Amino acid sequence: MRNFALPLYIQRWTNRTNENIETKMKKYLTFALMTLALSANAQDKAAENGAKLQFTTIKANPITPIKNQYKSGTCWCYATLGFFESEVLRATGKTVDLSEMFVANKNYLDEAIFHTRMHGMSRFSEGGSCDDALEMIKAHGVVPESVMAQPGSMVGDTLADFTEFFPSLEKYVASIAEEEHKELSPAWTNGVQGIIDAYMGKCPTSFTYEGKSYTPQTYAASLGLNWNDYISITSFTHHPFYEKFAIEAPYKWRWSLSHNVPLNDMMTIIDEALDAGYTVAWGGDVSEDGFTRNGLALNVDNSSMKSLGGTDAARWLRLSKSERAAKLEALGANTPEVTASQERRQKRFDNWRMTYDHVMVIYGRAKDQNGKTYYMVKNSWGTNTHYDGTWYMSRNYIADNTVYIFLNKNAVTKTMAKKVKLKI
Repeated sequence: MRNFALPLYIQRWTNRTNENIETKMKKYLTFALMTLALSANAQDKAAENGAKLQFTTIKANPITPIKNQYKSGTCWCYATLGFFESEVLRATGKTVDLSEMFVANKNYLDEAIFHTRMHGMSRFSEGGSCDDALEMIKAHGVVPESVMAQPGSMVGDTLADFTEFFPSLEKYVASIAEEEHKELSPAWTNGVQGIIDAYMGKCPTSFTYEGKSYTPQTYAASLGLNWNDYISITSFTHHPFYEKFAIEAPYKWRWSLSHNVPLNDMMTIIDEALDAGYTVAWGGDVSEDGFTRNGLALNVDNSSMKSLGGTDAARWLRLSKSERAAKLEALGANTPEVTASQERRQKRFDNWRMTYDHVMVIYGRAKDQNGKTYYMVKNSWGTNTHYDGTWYMSRNYIADNTVYIFLNKNAVTKTMAKKVKLKI
């Protein structure tokens, strides 16, 4: 086949026509992309319209000021003493500020002795539980914050900083509990106490407060509380309901017993206690995606996160915790949640998905603009958060992630107490 050259004017017309088509196509494509982007943005805005959480308080019981545990694993102590401070406020109307470092000082020696008796076959750590604080007050009393060395003062900080302290203590205790010894001398406990006192300060044996002389025991007795009134309640199916058992969690090294009840009963006990004017200490899991560092806890349904500002479910699971928190805050009231159940709780506890890693104080209840229930929870991470140190935790989150609650047994109604086999 022979090739023929097109006339020059036809070539120029063809080139111009192709250029026009290409230019128009680019314009059409750009317009289409802009339309899609605007549409997606409009959909996101529509989805977020009214989503920013707006809380209405239903019930809020009095609490003392929020503190900051800083660089120390002492949430158990801050939460339990904060709970007892609320108990004093409820019972007497008096505001007190109890020393966490006094109680932690006493508890770490106890824990070291237990760890050594177990030949190192237990956890020795900064963490603990509400039972630890209660047992220390029963055994040693408690003191006001002002008469104990301030947290962190031994290491030149203004807050509790265990960065150097606890690793040093762990190494010393391990050298006693985990190495080969034919016989231990009684002197090793002096070494433990010496390290504790060097970093936390010595506990006073007597002091003057508000013009009166006290020992830690007489001060504890003066607070107007019956220290035998406090109980722990949990909800798991690997032990019989309405019986007591020691929760198998690493930080629960004291093996204190908890009343085991069905999930619905546990949630009812929380609600009835709040309605009666009591606060409730809460021990549970804050490692889940829905627990943000800025004051929210939602029981996120990851499988339903199909569209979150353009994020599909697969991408959602790859986001960092801070990125997820930002997107949850944007989605707010529209965040899809998993409904808690007894079976789901048990499965998560057995497969290690549910962990016991934090303790706080439930002091109230609120609803969002959609009518969903949240609990108002006092944390110990300072007040530099969206809700000034309070966390709004959805009912589903609390139900799904509670390892135990700790409260005054008189907060349990007579009907529920009979069901739980609780003597009041």
